Amino acid sequence: MEETTTAQSQIDLLQAALDHVNQGFSVFDKDLRLVAWNRGLWEMLDFPQALAKRGTHLEEFLRVNAERGEYGPGDTSGKIQRRLDRARLFESHYFERVRPNGQIISVSGTPLPQGGFVTTYTDVTKDRKLQEKLERTVEERTRALRQSEDWLRLVTDNIPALIAYMAPGPIFRFANRRYAEWFGHSIASVANRPAAEVVGETLFREIAPHIEHAFRGNAVSYEYVRKRPDGETVSMRSTLIPDMTKDGRTLGVFVLSLDATEQKRSEATLMQSQRMDAVGKLTGGLAHDFNNLLTILMGNLLSLSRQEGPLQPEALKARVSPMMQATQRGADLTQRLLAFSRGRPVDPQVVPLATVLENVSALLQGSLPPPVQLVVDDCSQNVAAQIDPTQMETALINLAFNARDAMPEGGELHISSEEVEIDERRAADLDVTPGKFACINVSDTGAGMDEDTKLRIFEPFFTTKTFGTGSGLGLSMVYGFMRQSGGAIEVISTVGNGSRIRLFLPALPISDATTFNNANGSNELPLGDGELLLIVEDNADIAEVLAEQVRDLGYTALLAEGAEDARSLAAELPELRAVLSDIVMPGQMNGLALAREIRASRADLGIALMTGYADWGNLETPEKEIDFPVLTKPLRPEKLAIVLKQIMSK
Repeated sequence: MEETTTAQSQIDLLQAALDHVNQGFSVFDKDLRLVAWNRGLWEMLDFPQALAKRGTHLEEFLRVNAERGEYGPGDTSGKIQRRLDRARLFESHYFERVRPNGQIISVSGTPLPQGGFVTTYTDVTKDRKLQEKLERTVEERTRALRQSEDWLRLVTDNIPALIAYMAPGPIFRFANRRYAEWFGHSIASVANRPAAEVVGETLFREIAPHIEHAFRGNAVSYEYVRKRPDGETVSMRSTLIPDMTKDGRTLGVFVLSLDATEQKRSEATLMQSQRMDAVGKLTGGLAHDFNNLLTILMGNLLSLSRQEGPLQPEALKARVSPMMQATQRGADLTQRLLAFSRGRPVDPQVVPLATVLENVSALLQGSLPPPVQLVVDDCSQNVAAQIDPTQMETALINLAFNARDAMPEGGELHISSEEVEIDERRAADLDVTPGKFACINVSDTGAGMDEDTKLRIFEPFFTTKTFGTGSGLGLSMVYGFMRQSGGAIEVISTVGNGSRIRLFLPALPISDATTFNNANGSNELPLGDGELLLIVEDNADIAEVLAEQVRDLGYTALLAEGAEDARSLAAELPELRAVLSDIVMPGQMNGLALAREIRASRADLGIALMTGYADWGNLETPEKEIDFPVLTKPLRPEKLAIVLKQIMSK
């Protein structure tokens, strides 16, 4: 009894809720008999209350509608039977019905899994009248535009700009002569055509979001690039202005487009000039970075020179590895400077921070004076960040040597990391997005900084060091790198209590990280089996170093005296297995042309190229069309080993 009362209470509660919905609602079972309804159904459709009971057949509702003319004139029985036949199909359906009193009702029915269907009824009269009003307004404005078109064309056809008007759709209602001709049409052929047909599907996909934004009532400006029929690439700058009524409705969009090709060329020239000016200023910062790297090399070389007697392999590796890493960092710095001077961006990678700190620790070991004690805590193996790993290591080295300079009498340099959650308030202070961040701390026990110094340390060319010993660009470059990486930097320091620099980087899961091997990687290199390799390098000293690298990897090296000699040797030595050639060489034939000529006559030879340039000199061939692997000097042993094994296995 109690369960029955509870169930009835729940049903009554559900019915009360349905009665408050501003739509009509009904449920019919598989026999087309009424199971459930709400009050809105009777209020909206004026059904007799006698029908409001479970078990009423759908036919009775249809008969009421038919007899009062809801379905129009004609055979009443036939109209009812056709609707019953469709209902027994139990299919999803939607339609709008205009009642004799002018009321417009939308009817949406959905079949139920056990048979029957649920139907909702919505009064859309107000919406449809508003839509009709909007359409009439558009028609009126369009008519006015057509009436004044002759005058409008007289003005717009003599303006050195592309002018058009789009109605919702978007559909062009007007275009001046320049606009029509720009897209290969006549004035008459543009009118009343969809925008996608006029501008082309490819360009329309690019600019469609801007058009949609303009139809929402916003002024929009954007640029796009297009090729003329003669093959010339031109840049256009377009502005879209919504045509709005006083009550805020958007009737259409005015379009104004200008040829920005010459302006873009001027901007590119100015940008290149500014970039080269920046390169001159960056040279000081890079000199600072190179001095740090040379310090690492010198510190380890001095340590080796002080050793008496033979060195154990482990001790030798401990000194040589950071020198190898420092050398590679120097090569990376050079490549970045060359790439920057030519406007090439550096693509960041998702890198495990543990690997970065391990590399930095190896670089700094033996490179700091004895009074400075280096402590590097183990980093979590589960945290990564999207950064340029070389720039990250360079930033940490800059901070480490700044800390060293702050402790002339010695002290402790401590590098640690942690994962932190930054809330909205803290994020606002750091100017970052709230969320999880990896925080790298670089602390020292040095002299510390006063408030004025802390406020200025990230200014370019600001330094507290003796003239000639610091460029003032180290910390500004660290700051710029952190901002480019979506992070932030914080300085905590007081005079006499040391300094703590905190680097915040958006934390990413380690599963997103790409492979990032350090120079100490212990992975075994793929070695050769004495195969003959031809080296083409115009610098004799570099050629000997390359030959030694190749021999260390298990290959036999043969040096060519130039491009002509290499071409002859490739043709005369059947036992030759591969060619490794520099790209930029003196003479009329560069390495790429040589490689293609050798490939044409000896398809069995593996060929790889190498270069010390960021854009490979003045080659006119785009990089994506170079069908040979390209190694960057200085050659990393692991990369060289992999490429040689690849080209010889083809």
